[in-house]
Amino acid sequence: MTLLFWIGVAWLGYVYVGYPLVLAVLALVRRVRPVMRDDFLPTVSVLIAAHNEERDIGWKVNETLGWDYPSERLEVLVASDASEDRTDEIVQAIKDSRLTLLRMEKRGGKNRALNRLVQRARGELLFFTDANAHIAAECLRRLVRHFADKRVGCVTGDTHFWQQDSAVVGKGAGVYSDYESTIRHLESEIGSVLACDGAIFCMRRSLFEPLFPELANDLELPLRVGRAGYWIRHERGARVFEKDTHSPWESFCQRRRISAQGMLAMWKLRGSLSWLSGWQFISRKLLRWLTLIPLAWVTVSALALSGRPVFAVILMLQVVFYGLALAGLILALSGRSAGRYVSVPFYVLLGSLSTLVGVVDACLGRRFAVWEIPTLSRGRDQETW
Repeated sequence: MTLLFWIGVAWLGYVYVGYPLVLAVLALVRRVRPVMRDDFLPTVSVLIAAHNEERDIGWKVNETLGWDYPSERLEVLVASDASEDRTDEIVQAIKDSRLTLLRMEKRGGKNRALNRLVQRARGELLFFTDANAHIAAECLRRLVRHFADKRVGCVTGDTHFWQQDSAVVGKGAGVYSDYESTIRHLESEIGSVLACDGAIFCMRRSLFEPLFPELANDLELPLRVGRAGYWIRHERGARVFEKDTHSPWESFCQRRRISAQGMLAMWKLRGSLSWLSGWQFISRKLLRWLTLIPLAWVTVSALALSGRPVFAVILMLQVVFYGLALAGLILALSGRSAGRYVSVPFYVLLGSLSTLVGVVDACLGRRFAVWEIPTLSRGRDQETW
């Protein structure tokens, strides 16, 4: 039992602390230093796949068309994936020659919509974003300047969540997104960001390959770009603000889908994994998706060894951790707010359970080419974020 305990501790320690530390060491010996130019302004195609996005698509398109970028070098393409609400009507009402609406009569999912949009895109760079993602006017320039260096193939930013009344899920997601931002920055130092932020990333049009319908584009594309020998970078100054869901169930379904798509990507794109990206995938994705296993090992072994004072203290700390997570669940279900000491344990356990279920889904052959958006994450409730 002692060995099982320490294996579990080592697993958890490596996933959340060891991997970032190894990245920091690697950056000391192989840091990339791209040349950036603020006057580098290539043509850009902004791609938005939308299904029933009437609550957000209007302000999203208008905001995008108003970005601080030469108007003649910017176009916006929206694919309505068989929307059944007013999405098409709202987009059609926006009169701008730079805007293109593509209607898909049969729903095919996000990646099929993006594949269709890329066929119509004219820009040297492709900018991927979501219909509910608020992006400041200067962010595009911050991303684009990296591409002045021909060794850069893809650049991503970060999502930050607007948390109404410090909702438990939203608070936990906020801490998680900050941690992910740190990981991306460390990976960027070696030119190998494993996964982009789906709400804000940009890549060279020449490197795009048609997307698999059932994979996540923000993982598939950077893996392909990296395999082609280009750097994938992170720009901390490019930030997205989104309204995150405060529903534990919606969050569970979302993270379940992400891990299922990721597991499938590991298999389908195995030829695109180098030694570096393969190690990153196992460290940052696979081992983290399976963290419920070492958590269970540590708990069971600490209980079996609780006759020893050290393990008794460790078991007591675990009981406190799970108790805080349970309190987080109760508060989340009741719609009440909570601080980080409750939100983070709850979000960690919710994520560990949902990602493990997603891994099982992938192994059993379940696919997520089409899915429903978290409805509570839609709708711009405030004028300012």
